[in-house]
Amino acid sequence: MKFGVVQFPGSCDERDAILACETVDGAEAVLLWHRDASLHGVDAIIIPGGFSFGDYLRVGAIAQFSPVMAAVINFANGGGPVVGICNGFQVLCETGLLPGALLPNENRRFVCRQLDVEVTSVDTPFTRGMAEGDVLSIPSKHTTGRYYAPPPLLEQLEADGQVVFRYAHGNNPNGSLNDIAGVCNTSRNVVGLMPHPEHAVDALTGSDDALPLFASLVRGVAAGV
Repeated sequence: MKFGVVQFPGSCDERDAILACETVDGAEAVLLWHRDASLHGVDAIIIPGGFSFGDYLRVGAIAQFSPVMAAVINFANGGGPVVGICNGFQVLCETGLLPGALLPNENRRFVCRQLDVEVTSVDTPFTRGMAEGDVLSIPSKHTTGRYYAPPPLLEQLEADGQVVFRYAHGNNPNGSLNDIAGVCNTSRNVVGLMPHPEHAVDALTGSDDALPLFASLVRGVAAGV
């Protein structure tokens, strides 16, 4: 199975994402430069964290216009699995592939800390190998990570089970509504989350809790689900 990891000017976690993918047996990963309109036959896409285009204008707002994103949108609309992490989550919201928006943290400060994150939906390729209620220790680092959706949309997301991750009680670092740390689209093949699972795949770094997320994606693609 081949992952494609998108790299924008200002991305800083693409190498970590590649290493996380290749930690899983049978997986390889390649970089997809933002100006390249081809996905080179990848089976899944990860849009990593960082500061695409320096976060100028608005986080993720410029990255959505990169040539590679047109291919990513077509891939996602065709059912291909796409995961956006931190800045990648912001980019996916800007493109409309994911609902809602990421706003500045309530304290207006950059937050970097290890957090407990609860899995609230296992109906995605990224979480099928987990159990609802599993709590993962994952680092988080962002300034613009407060999830927001208008009340009617928020109610719909909750009712439809599109909230995939929540910050565990007392772990919400940014004021996200309903403690939301990650969501998916209605087709459940596109997932975005603010914490960084690619930094939690090796116990030597403090946690390997997120390794099953990448393994789930590999197994799901291999099984054609």
